[in-house]
Amino acid sequence: MDSEEFEPEVLMDSGVAHRQDNSEVKTGLEEIHRGWFNSGVDLLGATFVVWFGPMARLTVSDPSPDSRGFNMKSDLFEKTEPPPHVKKLEGDGLLTLKGEKWAFHRKIISSTFYLENLKLMIPIMGKSTMKMLEKWMEMSSSSGGMVRIEVSKWFEALIEEIITHTVFGSSYEDGKIIFELQQQMLYAIGSYSKVFFPGYSVHDIVEECKTIFFAGKHTTSALLTWTTILLAMHPHWQQLARDELGMILNESLRLYPPVVAILRQAKVDVELGGYMVPRGTELLLPILAIHHDQALWGYDATEFNPNRFTLGVAHAAKHPMAFMPFGFGSRRCIGQNLAILQAKLAIAMILQRFSFDLAPSYQHAPTVVMLLNPQHGAPIVFRKL
Repeated sequence: MDSEEFEPEVLMDSGVAHRQDNSEVKTGLEEIHRGWFNSGVDLLGATFVVWFGPMARLTVSDPSPDSRGFNMKSDLFEKTEPPPHVKKLEGDGLLTLKGEKWAFHRKIISSTFYLENLKLMIPIMGKSTMKMLEKWMEMSSSSGGMVRIEVSKWFEALIEEIITHTVFGSSYEDGKIIFELQQQMLYAIGSYSKVFFPGYSVHDIVEECKTIFFAGKHTTSALLTWTTILLAMHPHWQQLARDELGMILNESLRLYPPVVAILRQAKVDVELGGYMVPRGTELLLPILAIHHDQALWGYDATEFNPNRFTLGVAHAAKHPMAFMPFGFGSRRCIGQNLAILQAKLAIAMILQRFSFDLAPSYQHAPTVVMLLNPQHGAPIVFRKL
């Protein structure tokens, strides 16, 4: 990847650490929360109905057993059909499949994402990450000072390279073509042509490739970007990260989950939290709002505090189902372990070589365009250790 592609800005170091005061920086999600969701909660409580034209959508934000909203069994609820333009990006793979075909694909693919298998990919992940960091170090050393890097673009390119190497055995340039021309998937087809999956057609393989590319790239790069931003906002956690990296990643996923809501549809008439929900009703679980709910997470729910995960995910909130950055149940993201593994490795390698802060040009403006990302990018000032 060409360093000039993302216009790094060299900042001469006067010998003084230019730390920014980020104490007043909030989550930046106030506008999103202030929208229809909080208005509905304030007026109607944790469970309410919103109409989208002729479609009724029931919002459930209470994870308690009485609400039963998070007990979405596959015989009662199914994933909603995505819009055509979204389906073209995601592919007709695990993200969108339903019923028996989804179960079959999940069974075939799941073993690939077992942790013991993913650990075999660490050398490739490390090599790709090291190549990126060597460019950062060269950019920093050549100036004898600091360097400003727009990390979101670099992280996207890093994950693209890792996916093309680990999943398809291709070079980054080959993989880049796949990402840019995702509809054709020519290289993916060639890569899989030597492998036979019982019950899989060429079309099935192509669609799963699209899913891997889209979900794998955007979920992991978003996690890396938000974690870097949060560590830049709170530099003292950079010193603690070697021991607390898992907690830091969990807190990053809590504050800025890649997917802000889960949408399902009732397959039959079903009772839910004392209400009869007609067949065809959409059910929305607002992950972002649940992750920021003070009733579940305490008074500091909107603050960065990795210590809340000291006793593990199950005890971080007042209800174990309050944390769901990768979904939950049988449709939990199959690539969760891969995303966490890649993020841990990349952040650990960065912290071994750099300290960093937000660039003066950084504008904190989280925005949702399918996934939650920083609207104006993530410029970070790095200093070589």
